[in-house]
Parts: sequence; C-alpha cells; structure tokens
Amino acid sequence: MGLFNKQRTDGQTYDGQGDERQGFIDVVKFNGEADDLVWRFPYDNLSIGTQLIVNETQEAIFFKGGKACDIFGPGTHTISTNNIPVLQKLINIPFGGRSPFNAVVMYVNKAVRRNLGWGFGDLVVDDKVYETNITVKANGVYGIRIEDSAMFITQVVGTQHLTTTEEVIDQFFAFVIRKTKSAISRYIIKEHISILDINALIDDLSVYVKNAIQEEFAEYGIRIVNFDIETITYDEEDENIKLIFQTRAEKKSTILEAEGLAAKRRIEGYSYQQERQLDVMETAAGNEGTAGQMMGAGMGLGMGFGVGGMFGSQMGQMAGVMTQGPASGQPVQGNAAVSPPPPPPSAPVAYHVLVNGAQQGPYDMNTLVQLAGNGQLNRETYVWKIGMAQWLKASECPDLQSLFVTPPPPVL
Repeated sequence: MGLFNKQRTDGQTYDGQGDERQGFIDVVKFNGEADDLVWRFPYDNLSIGTQLIVNETQEAIFFKGGKACDIFGPGTHTISTNNIPVLQKLINIPFGGRSPFNAVVMYVNKAVRRNLGWGFGDLVVDDKVYETNITVKANGVYGIRIEDSAMFITQVVGTQHLTTTEEVIDQFFAFVIRKTKSAISRYIIKEHISILDINALIDDLSVYVKNAIQEEFAEYGIRIVNFDIETITYDEEDENIKLIFQTRAEKKSTILEAEGLAAKRRIEGYSYQQERQLDVMETAAGNEGTAGQMMGAGMGLGMGFGVGGMFGSQMGQMAGVMTQGPASGQPVQGNAAVSPPPPPPSAPVAYHVLVNGAQQGPYDMNTLVQLAGNGQLNRETYVWKIGMAQWLKASECPDLQSLFVTPPPPVL
C-alpha cells in the first residue's frame, strides 16, 4: 500500500517524457489504489477547460509553487479561473480561451482507516495506592480520518514523492505509543486508582487517551475517530504483584470477619455490649465459692431465656441479692457493714487501625494523635475498639473527631 502511486497511468515515471506532454490534459481523474492515502496525478501540463473528476470520500487539491490553490470535493468540475482564482493570480492566466498552465493535482482519500493496531509491554506504572512500581502491557486499535487535506499534505507528506504508507504508519505508531503511555500514567495518578483495578475503568481510560492524542494529531490535519484499549495486563508472578495480592487478601479477611461478627449479633438478637457482659459473667461463674455457683446457675437460666434484655435484667437482680446486706442494704464483711468500693477507673481509649490493608494496634490516644499528624491516620482510615459492632471510618468515631478539626487561623 503506497502513500503515493509511484507509477503513471501509462507506466511511465515522473520524468515528463510521456506522450501526454505533447498536448493538454483533457481529463484529470484518480487512478490510484483504493487504499492509497494520497495519490498524485502524474502530469502537470493542464489547461483552462480541463475536466476534474473527484470520487466520493476524496478531495483534489491544486498546488502551485508549494502553495495550495484550491480544494475540490466529490463531483465533476471544469477548471476555470473562476473556480481557481488563486491559481489565476499566481500564474497570470488570461481570462477566456484554452490557456495552458502547470500545476500539481493531489488526491486525498478521506475515508476512515480503522483497526490500526498499537501495543507495548514495558510501561512502568507508579501505583500510588500500594506505593510500588508495576510493569504493565497494553494493546488495542484506533482509527483515523484525514480532516484537513491541505494541512496533512503540508505537515506529513511535503514534497516526498516516494514515501510509503508503511513509513507514515510507523511514524504515527511511535507517536501513538508515546502519547498512550503518558496518558495512562497521568490517568492513574489523576484518579488515584491501582493498576490492578484499571480494567474496570478501561472504557473511561480509552476516552481519556483518545482526547489526549487528538490534541496533537489535529496539528497534522488528522482526526482520531476511535481509540480502544483492549487489554492491560501485568505479570502475576512479579514479587510486587504478589505482595499487593497478599495485602488485599488480608484487608478483605479483616473486613469480612468484622462484618460477620456484626451479622451474627443481629441474627441472635444481642449487642456487642451484651456480648461483653456475657464474657464477664462467664468468667465470674468459673470462680470458686457461693457467688460463683449462683452466677453459674444464673448463666444456665439466662441461656434458657436467650441472650437479651431479659437475661441482663435477671443477672442484675441476682448480683444485687448477693452483694446487699439482709436489713440495711449495705454490703457486709463478716458481721460488720463496710463502705462500697470505689468504681473502677474508666478504660483508656485504645483503637485498632487499618494501615495499608494491615491491622495494627491497639493504640492509645497519644499514639493516635501522632499517626494523624504524620498522615497514617486520616478521616477515611478504618478503626475499631472494644465496644464497636464493626469497623468504622475514623471521622465517624466521636473519640477521634477532634484529631481532624482544622485549627483556627492565627490572630493578627
């Protein structure tokens, strides 16, 4: 497939020695191959009155001295100074008569060229989500159409009569690869996504790359009619990929475990606080002595009724009976009444934190303040502490909201 048909219609070359040089050319028409992008009419000895035939999807351009004189669309045209006024000015053709003149006629095929393949296997992507580099492969197809014939000839073809389509495709192939790599890298950073999730957004990415390439293709008079990314793959045996898969699996397991416990409580009809109360009572029931035995009996009774509000109320009543004196209602030690012990100190705040998919902690408030300061803990970080039914974002925990309050500006 040639960008130019290198042979004349009669098999002669462009040396100007054919019989057609002996007179005027009566008809100028396309005689190239259907898939030629640009075809040059072999002769330039034209005259006023010559017929110009332009097929569908084509444009014919008259050039004189390297300047485009006029463009003709599909149809049959009779050349005159009226329809090529620039040509008349350049060569000073007198009006009327069958005046000869010299000009180059070039046909441009404006049909859409589809399924032009592209691909590469060496793009190193900086995955910001997992903070590692991943080498990916990608391939696809695109389609082009010559939008501005004069610009295309000026910017791409020039005066090269022996340029082939393969050479032009090679030129744009390298251009497409370079622009595609750059656009994919920018898209991943812009959307802050992992390359492992990119195939879910491949349609949006294709549009993004097409727009990025079109900006520069327009400078050559070419329009991108479609750009499709078919696959983006990576080596699953790569150590960085294996590490990412492991991190994702651990994170998913932690979240599923928390969700499973919360679902179990909903089904069985008790809260996390009631579950903790049950654990305390089980520990007390295991202690020696009358209180432990009575608590054990209460546990058995509670299991008969189910773990719920009724069980908690019954256990409270039983605990009250065991600790109050017979008449005064005061706790007793031997035969003497004693003051009740002070309440236990409140438990310090201690949160577990998901950092890069891994569970860490528990951390006290001072440590949490440090994590928030260096960016390891933010509003979107998942946290959990004893008493919570499931993992929540830090911004949803009253204890931690103060860590993300923007300080007031300094007083002027």
